[in-house]
Amino acid sequence: MRTFKRSATTAVILAALASTAALATAAPASAASYHCKTSSHTVDDPSYSGPDSDNWDLDVTLCAMRSGGYIYTTATVYWDGPYTAKNRNTYTFNNAKFQVQTKKSVSGTDPVVKSAAYNGLEYALEHSSSHGNGSYSTGTLKYKAGTGSRYLADGYIQLDWSGDGKSYLKPILFTASPVV
Repeated sequence: MRTFKRSATTAVILAALASTAALATAAPASAASYHCKTSSHTVDDPSYSGPDSDNWDLDVTLCAMRSGGYIYTTATVYWDGPYTAKNRNTYTFNNAKFQVQTKKSVSGTDPVVKSAAYNGLEYALEHSSSHGNGSYSTGTLKYKAGTGSRYLADGYIQLDWSGDGKSYLKPILFTASPVV
């Protein structure tokens, strides 16, 4: 009789462990993930008119995610700058920033509900690789989602070129993320 009790207890423990292991390896039914959109823009350095290439090809990925009652938005900038960017490095920009926006999706113009400027873009651009390439990721904005409301990530770059005698030029706009 004693052997039967041990066997039954062992069987129950093994069954409990097996079901726990199955739950631990199963994917959640609705795992949160970012919904992203990448768009591109080419920018000419207005302060340089020499013989070398001076265009900056910018790709921006804007992402939004809904998780736990919050909306998270972020952006990453990738660029292929002129190969001479490394030579001119800290003399290229006076300022450069990426403005990330969390917007509520409505009919008409989507209102901004949260926004932040990331000025680290200037340093990243001016310290590109020896081929003029690089990337920069902003921080992540967190916003409490309204019930039944939908949101998206949007953003733009503003550049203040060194040597052109002007401040920030008009914003360089990119395509917003899908709505979440």
